[in-house]
Amino acid sequence: MNIIIIIAFTFICTFPAWASENSPFPIRIEHAFGSSVITQKPKRVATVAWANHEVPLALGIVPVGFAAANFGDDDGDGVLPWVADRLKALNADTPILFDEGDGIDFEAVAATQPDVILAAYSGLSRSDYETLSMIAPVVAFPDKPWSTNWRSMIRINSAGLGMMAEGEALITKIETQIAERVAQYPELKDKSAMFITHLDPTDLSVIHFYSTNDARVSFFDDLGLHSPPSVKKVSQNGQFSGESSIEKIDEFNDVDIFVTYGNKALLTPLTENPLMSKMRAIKHGAIVMLSNGPLATAANPTPLSISWVLDDYLEALAKAARKAELAQ
Repeated sequence: MNIIIIIAFTFICTFPAWASENSPFPIRIEHAFGSSVITQKPKRVATVAWANHEVPLALGIVPVGFAAANFGDDDGDGVLPWVADRLKALNADTPILFDEGDGIDFEAVAATQPDVILAAYSGLSRSDYETLSMIAPVVAFPDKPWSTNWRSMIRINSAGLGMMAEGEALITKIETQIAERVAQYPELKDKSAMFITHLDPTDLSVIHFYSTNDARVSFFDDLGLHSPPSVKKVSQNGQFSGESSIEKIDEFNDVDIFVTYGNKALLTPLTENPLMSKMRAIKHGAIVMLSNGPLATAANPTPLSISWVLDDYLEALAKAARKAELAQ
């Protein structure tokens, strides 16, 4: 898998013939909106959207500004705990936080005077991209919005910093951490999992879930799990999420583990619903409730959150996997 990703990456990051032998710059990065050229090593790095700031932070660079956390931020300071830990380790103050509650704050981004804007994992529209490009070169997502996995996020954003080798080393470090932890949970092997986006206990007529194109779902593969055929089937349209009528709940009986946000208060509506309760994973209690705090946030894997959440997430998944085994 890693070899395939690396080969694909050579097509999105190229070094023009006029680049110096002693420097990777200038760098041309191709993406969904065309290409961006970064002429020299950025000194002022800004990021927008979700978690892109974690790449420069992991590589020892403090951005001049990044998006404030709007989910899973227990103390309301706009900084998730693993980001706060990294800032502390770098002896750095919290930089400017962009409020993206109503979309990208272009004026705030411009005020930080960045040399580059990282957005490899994002849902930028073409209009967003064009506006940001008036401020600085933009490193956008390579193909589809919100579908960049954590490895590609690191590769693409680190390329925008001229730190490709450091990015690869970071990936290897994280992969090693994951492999060591996953080896402690053999019960996860060959189990299938489905990630529900959200559930409304007052209206369970439709199931909304993430597709195999979403980073949360692709992370299952890293953890020894896999997506069942039912989820793969509805993922073929390239979207990062899908939905299905509850009348078709039997189609998801190939799911061993059911993962969703929310807390135990949601269990009663699920188990009492005459159709939802027939879903094999729910019937046997093989459910992981992520609540709405840091654990739920970190289940969407990012460079700094993976090591922070890995043990708790694996333990929750393994507990559900054991219930699935008992039911077989």
